Amino acid sequence: MLLETNGDLARASFYEAGVERPAACPPLAESITADVCVIGGGYAGVSSALELAERGYSVVLLEARRIGWGASGRNGGQALVGFGSSAEQAIEVQLPIADARRAWDISLEGVQLLRERIATYAIDCDYVPGYLNLAVSARKAKALDKWVRHVACFYGYEMQSISPGEMGNWIASRRFHSGVFDPHSGHLHPLKYCLGLAAAARAAGVSVFEGSAVIALDRGARPRVRTATGEVACQFVVLAGNVYLDQYGSDGKTIAPELAPRIMPVGTYLIATERMSRERADVLIRHRAAVSDTNHVLDYFRPTADDRLLFGAGESYSAATPRNLAERMRQRMLAVFPQLADLSVPYVWGGFVDITMNRAPDFGRLGKNIYYLQGFSGHGVALTGMAGQLVAEVIAGQAERFDLLARIRHHAFPGGACLRTPALVLGMLYYRLRDLL
Repeated sequence: MLLETNGDLARASFYEAGVERPAACPPLAESITADVCVIGGGYAGVSSALELAERGYSVVLLEARRIGWGASGRNGGQALVGFGSSAEQAIEVQLPIADARRAWDISLEGVQLLRERIATYAIDCDYVPGYLNLAVSARKAKALDKWVRHVACFYGYEMQSISPGEMGNWIASRRFHSGVFDPHSGHLHPLKYCLGLAAAARAAGVSVFEGSAVIALDRGARPRVRTATGEVACQFVVLAGNVYLDQYGSDGKTIAPELAPRIMPVGTYLIATERMSRERADVLIRHRAAVSDTNHVLDYFRPTADDRLLFGAGESYSAATPRNLAERMRQRMLAVFPQLADLSVPYVWGGFVDITMNRAPDFGRLGKNIYYLQGFSGHGVALTGMAGQLVAEVIAGQAERFDLLARIRHHAFPGGACLRTPALVLGMLYYRLRDLL
């Protein structure tokens, strides 16, 4: 299945409009050697390359298009503690209690690492702390409250519960019943953050090649990673292409066919309104926090640094862009904030994120010297940073934390290569109906 973002959608990205990209790095055009070759120029790949270079390894990073072209440059920008309740349940079932708590601590460290990197590398990416998770009904509020109490008891992680009577003090919307505030999570401009990490990686000595799609990966004691115009001989490979990884390769053969069945591309789309006054933006959401609801097919939104509302939703569980996307997204926004009906929506964009069946991250090895990082399932802004740190640790000989997450088992999506997307579409229609109850 070819995953491509509509060209008009890519050009209409609020994030792309707000950055001045550096000149493109040249494509790989020769045969070179390195300690490590990283495939993929999103958060996970750039973080891996940065961590490895700072440990003294020679690193080559290959990106098929531009740095941050995929989900890392298009997402909702929410940097969240945890893995999401579904993933946490899966982890708690599979791992001993102590190890499940260590996995949670890794997610918490991911948000701390993100904030440290912003400070260390002076990345101007509009970071704002604070996150609201809101329930749209009393039934969903009970489930949210159960999760909040579980997280406090099991992980020692406290959040502030918000009763129905207090909701008006937190958000200027009547859509929500109650919720919870997490002061440690937050939000940022995702493309600015990704480009800032890439600049830090280049400064640390990483050789970055854009426009360098991998057409073959020769495995063995000393792998070779080949593009159309060059190749890298190395000791280790890090696969960080996520849902786009199965598009690498030639003659219809992907470079890691065993990984694709365990992740599914989900189309997620966003709009950004025209600018409003600072006073108007401030009263929409207390603390200017990031927000998402607790629906299975959720809405998520946040104010931007220049006083727009950015509003996103998981709209498509197939490879097709929904029809009348801008108006559909605008109507979803107005269901939350009808008072914004006078604002135009000059930006609409989207792309694909990766999910696993159990929503837990999927890390592991192919043989002894090829590592993969995928399945971030909507929690990649923060968790990808830790993924890069953990893969650097395991290459350096400290495998304990990487192996902790690699022990999480994953099932393939049903239906095989041809039928797993239609099967997921039917499944998500079921969950959408449940959200309406």
